[in-house]
Amino acid sequence: MHIRFDVPADPAYPGRVAAALSSVRLRKYGYIGAVLTAVGAIGFAVSRGFAWGEQISPLWVTMAVGGLLSMLYWPWVRLRARRRSSRYAVEGAYDITDDNILMRSGLESGGIAWDGVAQVRDTPEFWIVYVGRMPATVIPRRLMSAEDAETLRAYMARRGLLQLR
Repeated sequence: MHIRFDVPADPAYPGRVAAALSSVRLRKYGYIGAVLTAVGAIGFAVSRGFAWGEQISPLWVTMAVGGLLSMLYWPWVRLRARRRSSRYAVEGAYDITDDNILMRSGLESGGIAWDGVAQVRDTPEFWIVYVGRMPATVIPRRLMSAEDAETLRAYMARRGLLQLR
C-alpha cells in the first residue's frame, strides 16, 4: 500500500484538526458537568422541602453552576483552538505506506510507525490515530480519493486498529 495526498493551505483546516483532537480529550468535562448539574438541581429541589434547606442551598447551587461551567469548558476550548490555529495554515502532505504514516506541514515533517499505533477512531471528517492512549495525529479522509480511503480503511481494519464511532 502506498497512499499519497496533499493538504492545501486552507485557514480552516488546522482549526478542524485542533477541534477534532481536543474534543477527544475534553469530552469527559461535558459528562462530568452534566452529572454535577443534575445532582445540584435535584439536591436544591429536595433541600427546599426541608427546614434546614436554607442552609444547604448554596452548596447545591454551587454544584449546579460548577456543572454548567464544566459543560461549557469543552466548546470554549474548541472555539479557542479553532481561532488560534487558523494562522497555521500551510501546505502539507501525507505519505502512508504499510510501515508508517509520514506527514509534512510546511518545512516540518514527522512520522508514526504503524507498529506504534494503538487504535484509530473514525470521526465524520478524520481518522484519529492514537499512540498509546493519546491522540497523536489525524488522517483527513476528505482530502483522499475514495479508492485510497477504502484501501486505508481495509488496511486498518485488517490490523485491528479501526474503531468505529
